[in-house]
Amino acid sequence: MPQAVSLPTWAALEEHYKTVGKTFVLKEAFAADPSRFEKLSKTFRNNGTDILFDFSKNLVTEETINLLVKLAEDAGVEKKRDAMFAGEKINFTEKRAVYHPALRNVSGWEMKVDGQDVMGGVNAVLQHMKVFSEQVRSGEWKGFTGKKLTNIINIGIGGSDLGPVMVTEALKHYGAKDMTLHFVSNIDGTHIAEALAKSDPETTLFLIASKTFTTAETITNANTAKSWFFEKTGGKGEIAKHFVALSTNEAEVTKFGIDSKNMFGFADWVGGRYSVWSAIGLSVVLYVGYDNFYKFLSGAHAMDKHFRETPLKDNIPVLAGLLSVWYSDFFAAQTHLVAPFDQYLHRFPAYLQQLFMESNGKTITSDGSPAKYTTGAVIFGEPCTNAQHSFFQLLHQGTKLIPTDFILAAKSHNPVSNNLHHKMLASNYFAQAEALMIGKTPEQVKSEGTPDELVPHKVFLGNRPTTSILVGGVIGPEELGALIAYYEHVTFTEGAVWDINSFDQWGVELGKVLATKILKELDEPGNGEGHDVSTGSLIGAFKKFASS
Repeated sequence: MPQAVSLPTWAALEEHYKTVGKTFVLKEAFAADPSRFEKLSKTFRNNGTDILFDFSKNLVTEETINLLVKLAEDAGVEKKRDAMFAGEKINFTEKRAVYHPALRNVSGWEMKVDGQDVMGGVNAVLQHMKVFSEQVRSGEWKGFTGKKLTNIINIGIGGSDLGPVMVTEALKHYGAKDMTLHFVSNIDGTHIAEALAKSDPETTLFLIASKTFTTAETITNANTAKSWFFEKTGGKGEIAKHFVALSTNEAEVTKFGIDSKNMFGFADWVGGRYSVWSAIGLSVVLYVGYDNFYKFLSGAHAMDKHFRETPLKDNIPVLAGLLSVWYSDFFAAQTHLVAPFDQYLHRFPAYLQQLFMESNGKTITSDGSPAKYTTGAVIFGEPCTNAQHSFFQLLHQGTKLIPTDFILAAKSHNPVSNNLHHKMLASNYFAQAEALMIGKTPEQVKSEGTPDELVPHKVFLGNRPTTSILVGGVIGPEELGALIAYYEHVTFTEGAVWDINSFDQWGVELGKVLATKILKELDEPGNGEGHDVSTGSLIGAFKKFASS
C-alpha cells in the first residue's frame, strides 16, 4: 500500500483540520447538537454485559468521522484485517502469520496457516493447560516432599511477563486464595532474590517462559532459581515436579532438566506481546482456574468477531484507532493516556505500553521508505484516583494535547461502606472527563471572588479530548478479555493506516547485541574496544567502583 500521506483522503483531512479541527469547541458542539452522545457512542454487547464506548468528547464532527473512515478504506484496513484472520503472513519482515486470534477461537472458525489447520494444536495445548492446572490446584500434583504447590514463580520478560502480571492482577478477585504468585523479569538480581526469599522450595512451582528458551534475562534468572532449588533441598529436589517450560525449544528445555512432558508450546505466529492467550498464560490458568481463563478467551473472541464483521463506521476499535491517527498526525499529539478507574487494573497501562509502542514505534513503511508522518504515540497511565494527584495537572492546564481514555466498571467487586467508595470513584470518572471538556473561563473564576492577579492561574482552557469506556457490570474475565482485544485491534488499525509492520520488534535487538559484547568485557582488563569515549569511560568507572 502507498504511504498514508499520499492517499486522497489524507489531503482532505488536512484541509478539514485547518477549517474545523483548529477551531472546534466541544462545549459548542454539544450545545448545537443534543444528540451528539447518541451519534458518537457505541455499545459492545456480549453475553449480557455491555461495554459502552463514548467517543463524543473527542475533537470530531460527523464529517471528521466520515473522512477518517474513508481514510481507513483507502489504506486497505479491511483488506489487511481480513488477511490477518485468513492466516496470511502480514508480518512481512519476518514472513510470519499474525494469528493470536486463533488462540481464543472458541466458536470454531476455520483457521489455517500455509493450508494447515492450526486449531488442533491450539486446543491440544489448552487441554494440557486445563489438566495440569486442575492437578496443581487440587493438590493432585505434589512437590517432591508430597506438599501441595501453592507458590508460583513465573520467570519471563516482555510479553512473557507483562501479560500474565497484568491479567492475574486484574482478575485477583477470582484468584485461588491459597496461592501466591511472583513474577520475575528483570535481570537485576534483586528481582529474583526477593521472590526466592519469600518462597519455600517444597511448595514452589517455577514457570520458565521463553519461546526460544535462550532469552538471556530469562535463562539467567531460571538458572539462579534452579541453583537455589538444589541448594535449599540439599540436592534432593526433583526438577520434574517443580519446573515447567512455556516454550517451543524442546532441546533446550530438556537440556535445562525439565521433562518435555512438562513443556507447553505455542507457534511462531504468536508474538510475545500477544502471547497471554497462549501457554504463556499458564500462570493465569493456575491462579483463576481454567473455566475463568476460558471466559477470558471468550471475551476476546467476541471482540475479534466484532472487529472482523462490523462495518468500519460502526467498528469500535477501528474508530478508536482512527482517532489516534487524527490526534497524532493532525494535532501533533505525541502521547496518549490510559487511566483506569479500577485498582485491579493498575498494571493495565504498563501492558498497553508494550502493545502500542513495540507494535507501532516504527519509522519504515511497507516499501522500505521512511514514513512521512508521525507514528506510535507514547502511552502512559496510572489508576485513578491516584493519577489525579500526580500528572492530571498537566492534562488540565499544560501546553500539551493529551488524548485520554478513562475506564470504569459500573459495579465493584468490593462494594465496601455501602458502596460509598465506588460511588466516589465513579463521580471522579465522570467529573474528570467533563472538566477536561468544559474547562473554566476567566468569568467563572472571577465570579468566585478570585483576586485579579490569580485569575489567569485558575483558568482551565478545556477542550481536551477523552474517550470514556464504561463496563456495564464488573470487570470479570470476559470483560477483561474484550478490553485487551479492543486495544489490540486499535493498534492494528493504527499500523494499517500508517502502512507499517506492527508485528516485528527489531528495535529491541541492537541494545541486546551490544550488551552481550560488553558483558564479556566487564571481566576483561581495560574499557573494552570500539566504544565511544563516554561509554568506554563509564565502563572503566563501573569497574573501578565495583572493585573498590
